[in-house]
Amino acid sequence: MEISKLGEFGLIKRLTKDIAIKNESTVYGVGDDCAVMHYPDKEVLMTTDMLMEGIHFDLTYMDLEHLGYKSAMVNLSDIFAMNGTPRQLVVSLAVDKRFKVEDVEAFYRGLRAACDKWNVDIVGGDTTSSYTGLAISITCIGDASKDEIIYRNGAKETDIICVSGDLGASYMGLQLLEREKSVYYGQINDFNKKLKEAKIADDKNKVAALEAKRKEVFDFQPDFSGKEYLLQRQIQPEARGDINQKLKEAGIRPTSMMDISDGLSSELLHICSQSHCGCRIYEKNLPIDYQTAVMAEELNMNVTTCALNGGEDYELVFTVPIGDHEKLEGIEGIRQIGYITKENLGAMLITRDDKEFELKAQGWNPLFDQKD
Repeated sequence: MEISKLGEFGLIKRLTKDIAIKNESTVYGVGDDCAVMHYPDKEVLMTTDMLMEGIHFDLTYMDLEHLGYKSAMVNLSDIFAMNGTPRQLVVSLAVDKRFKVEDVEAFYRGLRAACDKWNVDIVGGDTTSSYTGLAISITCIGDASKDEIIYRNGAKETDIICVSGDLGASYMGLQLLEREKSVYYGQINDFNKKLKEAKIADDKNKVAALEAKRKEVFDFQPDFSGKEYLLQRQIQPEARGDINQKLKEAGIRPTSMMDISDGLSSELLHICSQSHCGCRIYEKNLPIDYQTAVMAEELNMNVTTCALNGGEDYELVFTVPIGDHEKLEGIEGIRQIGYITKENLGAMLITRDDKEFELKAQGWNPLFDQKD
């Protein structure tokens, strides 16, 4: 169905008609000029993200349902990175004439699946038209007790540096998708070139033979067997709210924390800058999945560089007092990768052969769509 036939309010009503409120802090959600929220005893956390087609996502290989899921998760991740609980989500979309009502419904299915996983209420937003592709703006609101919020500026000398999960898989998934996209369009361009040449030469037999192969060329499907984990990490990331719960149950309160959206090296440098400290991390301790290592070798890329700078892992990097070392040992899914030092010692990577290299921010730069 054409979106214009429903209109803005008709579309919003259709997308949000059966949303049930899950949080006491949500007094009133979708349906009026504003959502109404009430936080009597908590600090309010708020984060927002803009996602632009062609810069943050590519609809060649990202379907709208997965895009909705990922769009929500990257915002929930920011709340978890402050040791908070996400409560409400506001989503605004700008769509062009390519998109039907069913497309936007698919986006909302993914969005709601992510929100349902963490009991988050969708409380409003906006829709408008676009001449430059799909644009997504999401704001997430959460809460935390004042003494439970974890900032980037609390790391102290001798603190242990930890990360959850593994690193670099999302970036490898992106490289895999981009490679197959290049192959796909290369085949199409080659087909179109041959077809054009055959038509110019008035070679009817060759034209007929090429036309018979058109569907095969245009319906090309790459073989991703053995690389499913990499694709999942890129297309369907998971915000790590479970890590906060594990730390709490173990009696550990991190001194600083960030989510790894722009790359581990970039996030660590943010922590060091704001905490006025240095760090040492060990290459041998970086958690890297087997599929990530195999894909990096296949693409002739350095897997450590991918783990440090790839970005979009949405794992948590955090520091804890050295006295919590034994408590950390019993928590599955957390790896100790180094420690905090004095500021004048800088931020360094210790390689497998015990050489030191300065950490540099080579992760995602949202202002220039490139590595720093």
